[in-house]
Amino acid sequence: MIRFAAAAFAIFTFAAPALAAEFDSNDQGQIEFTMPSNNVGCIYTPAGGTDTYETADGGAELSCDRVEPSYMRVILGSTGKAKRYGNVGDASCCGAENIFEYGEVWSEGPFSCISSASGISCTRGSHGFSMSRRAVKVY
Repeated sequence: MIRFAAAAFAIFTFAAPALAAEFDSNDQGQIEFTMPSNNVGCIYTPAGGTDTYETADGGAELSCDRVEPSYMRVILGSTGKAKRYGNVGDASCCGAENIFEYGEVWSEGPFSCISSASGISCTRGSHGFSMSRRAVKVY
C-alpha cells in the first residue's frame, strides 16, 4: 500500500507542461505582447528591423518595458548580454492586444520567454533577463 501511495503522490506532484503562446506579427514582422498584470510589455523585432526601426546590430531583438514600480526597459539583441535602461524617453508599455498568459511559453527567432505570476523570463542561448515588480536582472 505504501508503494501505491508514493507512486500516486509522484504522479500528482509533477507540474503540467507549459502551453505555447502564438501571436501574429504585424505587417513589419514585429510581435507585441503584454503580461496579464499589464505591467510588462514586449516587442520582438525580426532581423533586419522594420521600415522605421533598425535594431542595434541588424539582428533580431526583444525589447521589454516594465511600468511599475519604476519604468525600465531591457533589450536583448542577437548577440551579447541583455541591456537594462532606466531612463527611457519613449515609454510605450503595455497596450498590446496579445496577452502572454501565466504559464505560457513563447519563442520566435533566437528568443524564448516564459510567463508566470512572478514575472517574465526571456533567454537567447546563455544570455537573457527576468523582469518583475520586485527586480530586473540581466545576464
